[in-house]
Amino acid sequence: MNVKHIIAIAALFAACFASDAKVKVSIHEKAENQPVIPAEIYGQFAEHLGRCIYDGIWVGKDSPVPNVDGYRKDLLDALRVLKVPVLRWPGGCFADEYHWRDGIGPQENRPKMVNSNWGGTTEDNSFGTHEFMNLCEMLGIEPYISGNVGSGTVEELAKWVEYMTATDGPMAELRKANGRTEPWKLKYLGIGNESWGCGGCMRPEFYADLYRRYQTYCRNFSGNVLYKVASGASDYDYNWTRVLMQNARGVMDGLSLHYYSTMNWESKGSATSFSDADYYNLLGKAVEIDDVLRRHEAIMDEFDPKGEVDLLLDEWGTWWEVEPGTNPGHLYQQNTMRDAIMAALSLNIFNAHTGRLKMANIAQMVNVLQAMILTRGSEIVLTPTYHVFRMYNVHQNARFVPSEVGAAFKTAPDGRSYPSVSASVSRSDSGVYNISLANTDLAKGQTVELEFDGFVPASAGGEILTSGDIRDFNDFGADAGKVAPAAFTGIKKNGRKLTVELPAASVVVLRVY
Repeated sequence: MNVKHIIAIAALFAACFASDAKVKVSIHEKAENQPVIPAEIYGQFAEHLGRCIYDGIWVGKDSPVPNVDGYRKDLLDALRVLKVPVLRWPGGCFADEYHWRDGIGPQENRPKMVNSNWGGTTEDNSFGTHEFMNLCEMLGIEPYISGNVGSGTVEELAKWVEYMTATDGPMAELRKANGRTEPWKLKYLGIGNESWGCGGCMRPEFYADLYRRYQTYCRNFSGNVLYKVASGASDYDYNWTRVLMQNARGVMDGLSLHYYSTMNWESKGSATSFSDADYYNLLGKAVEIDDVLRRHEAIMDEFDPKGEVDLLLDEWGTWWEVEPGTNPGHLYQQNTMRDAIMAALSLNIFNAHTGRLKMANIAQMVNVLQAMILTRGSEIVLTPTYHVFRMYNVHQNARFVPSEVGAAFKTAPDGRSYPSVSASVSRSDSGVYNISLANTDLAKGQTVELEFDGFVPASAGGEILTSGDIRDFNDFGADAGKVAPAAFTGIKKNGRKLTVELPAASVVVLRVY
């Protein structure tokens, strides 16, 4: 961070801070049965779409871009810091046109295909099963394979599982011939993707039977145990969830859900040029996921009161118009402080749903939609959303601590509601309390009073992400660090209470001892 950035942060504290009243957050650290927030809530998604895989993750061993066995070195470094727990691949819509045998063997011999879902570009299959599974192994990431049900056969998917996980047999011998002696470990297996749409335009009754058939032949080999995920609903399609729970709950471990905070699919709006009203409308749409999750969970509770089937939000995020001059099918968009606040609100909600919600995968990791990372040649940019995920990774595998936020809900111009202040609290195994806060107001700071039931903090520190304008973003060159975290000092202790001064439009994560 440069001196100009530090000065700008200080100026925001001085000039932008003006609150109407204190917001009280009551933290119930003595509550019983505090669930663990699965690390997978902070999962990622990488599809063969635009420059997510090629140029984003994979440049090849002969590239002038610094790489490790073909993977961008700067990307590997950034993902290690992010502590990515799980990565979903190869799609998305691409998954149901992907035939895994095209992506194994010598790269120069792999057949090409047209990526008809995303821009009609040629896919050369140089990034396939070995490249993906090895990447996950290098970084300690749990792989999440999305299998082809839309255009693939039962046999094809069954043999892919065998290829990846069997110690012996014809598929294991094929894998060994391609350079991998030991099987990989594969936990998460998605049986199709968006089967109601690009994955086959199916009715839920038909897909439920198809899911039952396909999952039957996906076997556990060599001690590997599959966690099987059924292709679930889009947004508000509660009937899809009901039909799947009625007809297939006994043979699935998880049911997916997709939710994008898109206001208008016909005219999505610019990622960087938007009004204050657009900003508040986005917040209302984003936090509506809370009600959407509750309604899907209620249906699941009806058929599965013991909670044996998990809910996985394996695609979520913002979706804007592509950047001018780029391929409309490559979904390359910039990422502003608006996206960062949206991510903070969403993650605070997800933490509170982890009794049933066990994974969330933002779309997508590199160069696509609400990306963590943007690349151009040998340059790399960490987006504001990356910084939120990095700041929030302290919640991974920590105990969720219930809290009550006495903040007013405000009404966006389109009629939806959003909170003026959002909060989430967790406790790590070492006893550290992690408190994530977001002030959504563009004009006013907020004085937030945190009070524990009995715990008396000894010390507190943290980080803040904010900027001079909600439209600020990081770009290649001099502006790569325009929106970046800084040390947060606006904290005062008083017994069981902490008083926190949140500047306008800011995200803060505290570590309290």
